Amino acid sequence: MDPRISFITLGVEDLERAAQFYEGTLGLTRLPTPPSVVFFEMGKTWLALYPRRLLAEDAGVPAQGSGFPGFALAHNVRSPEEVDALLAQAAQGGGRLVKPGQITDWGGYHGYFADPDGFLWEVAWNPKFPHV
Repeated sequence: MDPRISFITLGVEDLERAAQFYEGTLGLTRLPTPPSVVFFEMGKTWLALYPRRLLAEDAGVPAQGSGFPGFALAHNVRSPEEVDALLAQAAQGGGRLVKPGQITDWGGYHGYFADPDGFLWEVAWNPKFPHV
């Protein structure tokens, strides 16, 4: 297998609300798509938003369930100030601040927000991470 992730698809309750958060609040560029899905290109990986019920149906699993999904998405920035700014931007635009920015035990600075559907995003500054 060639190591890469092509898509990350989030099953969302309200497609337009989620699209507005990612486009309007986080500033991602929405790609032309059919009305049932929204795509954002993020380098070589695309972020897809798709109705939760339809995503569960496509995978053949129940759509019910909540709580911690066992993963978090991460976005690295260039400075601790950018961490705080992005966390504030997400909270002001309909997300929820989960963990304010703070110094880490691995030598960086990070915090977490949840999008309107509760998906966790870590925002981090890591002085050793080369891909920013």
